[in-house]
Amino acid sequence: MDVPELLESASLLVPEETATENDITVRDVWDYLAHDEWEIALGLLEELGDGRSIPLAFWEKLAEAAEQLRLERSAAWCHWRCAEIRNGVIRAELTLSPAGEGRRTTPTSGAGVLRPMWDIGHLSPTGERAVSIAALWVENMPTLEPGGQATVRLVPLTPSHWTHVQPGQQITMHEDPTIAGTAVVLEVHRPAPVPRQ
Repeated sequence: MDVPELLESASLLVPEETATENDITVRDVWDYLAHDEWEIALGLLEELGDGRSIPLAFWEKLAEAAEQLRLERSAAWCHWRCAEIRNGVIRAELTLSPAGEGRRTTPTSGAGVLRPMWDIGHLSPTGERAVSIAALWVENMPTLEPGGQATVRLVPLTPSHWTHVQPGQQITMHEDPTIAGTAVVLEVHRPAPVPRQ
C-alpha cells in the first residue's frame, strides 16, 4: 500500500466519535488526506490513537506510512505503540541519578532505544535481587539528562515478570549494579489479549 491508502485504512479503525483534546476528529484527517497533506494526517491519527484503545493494525499501518514518508521519530513511535499493545506498558515518573552517582554521564535517548534493567521486587532463587528488562520511552522529550525527571513509558521484555507491578510502587532503574534512576509507577496497562485464529 502507498501512504494515502495506509492512512485511509488506519483512519477507518478509529471510532467516529473519537476526538483529541483540541476536538480533532477522523473527519479532519479525511480533509487533510483529500488535500494530500499526509504528514499532517499522520500526526493527527497519532493523536487520535492516544485517546483510547486502538487495534494493533492501526499502529502497524501508521508505522508503515511513517517509514514511507521517512519520518523516523514518528515511525519509531508507531512501532513503540505496537510493542505496548503486544507487551503492555507501565507509565512512571522517572528521576535519573545525577552524573557522578551512577554510570551515566550523558543524556538518555527518549525514543525507545534504551533497554535498562529494573528492580521491580523480584528475588533470585538464592535470595539476591533479580532484575527485569523494559524498554524506555521518555514522553514529550527527545532526551533525559542525568539528574533529570520526566514521565516515561516502559515496555516489558517479559510481560509476565511485571504482573505484580501497581500504581504507586517505586522501582529502580539499573544500567550496571549502581542505581541509574528511581521511578514511581503512575499507570499499568496489561498486554492486549491475542485474538484466537
